Amino acid sequence: MFNHADAMPRLAPKLAELSRQVLFDDVWRRPGLSPRERSLATIAVLIGQARPHALDFHLRRGLENGLSAEAMGELLTHLAFYAGWPSATAALEQLDAALTSQTK
Repeated sequence: MFNHADAMPRLAPKLAELSRQVLFDDVWRRPGLSPRERSLATIAVLIGQARPHALDFHLRRGLENGLSAEAMGELLTHLAFYAGWPSATAALEQLDAALTSQTK
């Protein structure tokens, strides 16, 4: 599987720098939303846009930001009706993988 974390600094160092400095060191740390709330919003958008590579990273980040497995299951259930059943069930598979790797 393609690993963005390894490839980005090697292939697009400026994109990696901007992602780190602007997105994660600035936008994600702004006071208006908590990291947990930002994770919920980001996961919802990624499911709606069918972005599985980015979704994998953000599901794991969501767990780190305090989202529980139950909360993410509720989010997927809710999004099935707005983003589509296939998108939500595909995300469920990724969530299961993220939770399984977290317990190892």
